[in-house]
Amino acid sequence: MKRLLTNYTKKKKEIRLRLKYFKEIGKSSEDILFSELAFCICTPQSKAKKCDEAILELKKSLLYTGNNNQISKILKSKVRFHNNKAKYIIKARNKLYNKLKNIVKLNNRQARDFLVKEIKGISMKEASHFLRNIGKYENITILDRHILKNLKRYGIIKEVPKALTRKIYLEIENKMLKFCKKINIPPEEIDLLFWSNETDEIFK
Repeated sequence: MKRLLTNYTKKKKEIRLRLKYFKEIGKSSEDILFSELAFCICTPQSKAKKCDEAILELKKSLLYTGNNNQISKILKSKVRFHNNKAKYIIKARNKLYNKLKNIVKLNNRQARDFLVKEIKGISMKEASHFLRNIGKYENITILDRHILKNLKRYGIIKEVPKALTRKIYLEIENKMLKFCKKINIPPEEIDLLFWSNETDEIFK
């Protein structure tokens, strides 16, 4: 625990700058919001950096106008399950493009539930990830493998669950929120702290 708190002290300024950047993203255009959603659709079982590279390429035009084959071709070398994820991106575009600004006006948990219900390829984790990346991170957590491994390390959970149902997700999330309150590190900050401890960088 001492090492965690020491690392937090070292990285707190950089972490907070990153969170400030996420807040600015949330004020951006519908195009930018959708690109963040597409990024989060791509991330399951894929490397975040590679997903970001793919989305940067798609943002040149295909993300907003491309068909399934065109998008899949860009994703192929960078994202696992590229065919399915291309379909998910197009379905999300058809359903929610020009509506995201309204959705993010909901409170964070309502917005998350809506995204999980309406977008194929988006789970509680990806919906939380998207909301964090647009600055809506209060009272929600991104329970990815890095976070879960660290929660086990610090005794917050006994084992990393094999599957995250909504019920299990919320149970672990509430435990994490209590842990964050106990050690006086906001959950959105400890998320980036855990990530940076594992990867040596603060990304998204």
